[in-house]
Amino acid sequence: MRIHHLNCGTCCPPGGRLFDGTSDSPLGHIVCHCLLIESDRGLILLDTGFGTRDVARPRDRLSEFFLQMNQPQLRAEETAAAQLRRLGFDPADVRHIVITHLDFDHAGGIEDFPNAAVHITAREKEVADAKDGGAFVGTRRYRPQQWDEAQNWRLYPLGRGERWFGFDAVRDLDGLPPEILLVPLAGHTWGHSGIAVKEESGWLLYAGDAYFYRGEIGSETYRCPPGMRGYQKMMEVDRAARLENQKRLRRLSLDHGDEVRIFCAHDPVEFEILAGQNPAPLTRQTAQAASLSA
Repeated sequence: MRIHHLNCGTCCPPGGRLFDGTSDSPLGHIVCHCLLIESDRGLILLDTGFGTRDVARPRDRLSEFFLQMNQPQLRAEETAAAQLRRLGFDPADVRHIVITHLDFDHAGGIEDFPNAAVHITAREKEVADAKDGGAFVGTRRYRPQQWDEAQNWRLYPLGRGERWFGFDAVRDLDGLPPEILLVPLAGHTWGHSGIAVKEESGWLLYAGDAYFYRGEIGSETYRCPPGMRGYQKMMEVDRAARLENQKRLRRLSLDHGDEVRIFCAHDPVEFEILAGQNPAPLTRQTAQAASLSA
């Protein structure tokens, strides 16, 4: 499999350094990190970020609350569909989309790929369909107009199959290579999961929104800017589960950092390293140094 790392949505929330740990301007800078995988089963997307319809009609598709809070830049060239075309692919050839959760900044591009099966935990789809996010932002975070045209859903019960580095895992996803697993990581949403991908050199774990900042893993010492900590708390539906899963990810990064490369959906430094825009390797030492410099 060949993997491409894509930023499918730049957001500039107020707070600058207090939000992202590095910005010197009044606005922060975060990304929507997605993956495109070329495989013998066709093209596979892991999350979609914002889609072309979000760019064209943001107020029909996204809540005013999050438009103001996150200030997504909604650039047509950052949509997954546009980036696939630049890579020489036809969006119609995407056969599978694996979704960590159905928040507006992860699922906005689903309808840009009408030939794709959408893989997700059954619990996440159930809660999203009920328009109950488990937090005061519930109906604002889930935007059914982003994915109500999708017909080919593949829904999975939590914790099906052999465990993965001590975590529950959903294996044998329908039509997907066995090297791709769902790893339930509830807390941010009820059905949130990470996505593990086996490479020749080891595992990638796309942790989605199980954490938001590189200093939350890779070191015994936890570090996260106060604005980002507050945002995570506002969005959580189960604080105990979120913090426990984040703690387990931190332990995984320390105990198995040579086997598993962990990254989240919104940290720009992690994205730049994995996308090849930053020459530094994504290692435990890199994560620790980056967090200490913030």
